Amino acid sequence: MRIISGKNKGIIIHAPKNLPVRPTTDMAKESLFNILENNFDLNSISALDLFSGTGNVSYEFCSRGSLAVTAVDIDFGCVKFIKESKIKFDFNALEIHKKDVFVFLKQCTNVFDIIFADAPYKLEKIITLPQLIFDNKILKQGGWLIVEHENNLDLSHEIGFFEKRKYGQSAFSFFKYL
Repeated sequence: MRIISGKNKGIIIHAPKNLPVRPTTDMAKESLFNILENNFDLNSISALDLFSGTGNVSYEFCSRGSLAVTAVDIDFGCVKFIKESKIKFDFNALEIHKKDVFVFLKQCTNVFDIIFADAPYKLEKIITLPQLIFDNKILKQGGWLIVEHENNLDLSHEIGFFEKRKYGQSAFSFFKYL
């Protein structure tokens, strides 16, 4: 995986092979960040990366100058790798939490401009994310939640849904908090 743009553009990141992850592809990530850059000033936002895995998406936000980036994952190996990468690439805006995402969301007192969630595709609770996030007021007014999931999953009936983009076997569903 590589960092697509920003101060760390072009850096290749080699994650340990034993991590239980399925990183967002560079093509899908580039498309996502093109959409985000057309709708947000990324160097003035706060972002939350749920099920952060390798930290791939968090690094992209950091490289593009986001003010605050929070990564949440329950896996010890993933959190360790993200902490090492934070130091290696001088990502001072990055805060890392080793915690179950659903517990984190219920306890979170911060609000974010953008929330990205890339849960394991087989996780059935993924459909509860929009409601949980909106109920707990974790997303700023006008903020976006982006959920990456298998392209055959339909989240269009969930609160705040406004668009779905497909990339191979994956898709991004977009939600807006009004």
